[in-house]
Amino acid sequence: MNTEASPVVVYVTYRGLPQDRFDRDYYVEVHLPLVMKAWSQYGLLSLNAFFPATAQEGTQAICECLFRDEGALEAAFASPEVSAVMADVPRFTAIAPQRVRVAAL
Repeated sequence: MNTEASPVVVYVTYRGLPQDRFDRDYYVEVHLPLVMKAWSQYGLLSLNAFFPATAQEGTQAICECLFRDEGALEAAFASPEVSAVMADVPRFTAIAPQRVRVAAL
């Protein structure tokens, strides 16, 4: 029996239209470091940003968040730092982020 805690992956997606504002530079250079600083203390291990190759209706950006385990995920999203992370979103987009937890098939 494996008693080790398993890492948890959460995808934060931004879905919109090609004309919707999404400042990729701000997102990568400012927002993601803010998230890492805020939540690494709770067990956020890494962040990766992905962008579609061409502008089209649908996904404008995806962030892959890797947490140490379920407890780390819960602690990060319940932390006082959540308000600062969410307050930063309007600085790079008006698209509401959606969170999806990855489950193994």
